[in-house]
Amino acid sequence: MLPELTRHDLAAALAEVAAKLLDAAEISAPPVDAFVVAGACGLAVLSDDQQAGRARFVRLRRHAPDFGQGSIFLRPDPRPERLQWAVAHEIGESRAAEVFRLLGARVGETPAGAREFVANSLASHLLLPMEWFGADGALCRWDLLRLKRRYSTASHELIARRMLDFEPPVIITVFDQARMTWRNWAHAGRTPRLAGEECRCWQQVHDTGRMHRREHQGLAIRAWAVHEPDWKREIMRTELPDADFDDYG
Repeated sequence: MLPELTRHDLAAALAEVAAKLLDAAEISAPPVDAFVVAGACGLAVLSDDQQAGRARFVRLRRHAPDFGQGSIFLRPDPRPERLQWAVAHEIGESRAAEVFRLLGARVGETPAGAREFVANSLASHLLLPMEWFGADGALCRWDLLRLKRRYSTASHELIARRMLDFEPPVIITVFDQARMTWRNWAHAGRTPRLAGEECRCWQQVHDTGRMHRREHQGLAIRAWAVHEPDWKREIMRTELPDADFDDYG
């Protein structure tokens, strides 16, 4: 986002703003209800089934551009997690300038796409706060299903992606309908290709619908099924050894 900033700088700023929002909403433990946070921010959440996008933030003209009240127009959706994310994202949009100020930057001076990146990141920190999520993840050894039960307003995929922000280093992979749709890690450079043992772990979960784990050449692999009647999704977490990751294939 800003080349001179470290990931630690950004994470600290996001955590500080998210903590202030949660404190204002008097939320002291998960799960986080983004609708409650919006109300504490003075943001009205209104339904709009005609809009193209999932949600949009509109600030009232009489307020200052950075912290003014406004409204979040939300398209109805049968999945509660999608609505929670949509509201959290728009809260992030409304408070992005505060994050930039903590980083010593102004919105108009940042690269294209930086505000959207910050809005997404702040939404993630809001639904999955750094201190709580890090402690809970370590306590349950990053079990996706246990974390989902505790952070019920966040989707399985959001929870899995948030794992990338914590130690140990991991790769997160998402499969939909027997096809890999997303794979990433928190390091610079190309994400390592899918290892054969990872493929076997995923296949087991895809076929059985049950969590499976494998270990191979220092890789600790776990995959979980998020299956619905008409859709099969699997999410895999691969913990990495201290090695040349490109050696795995």
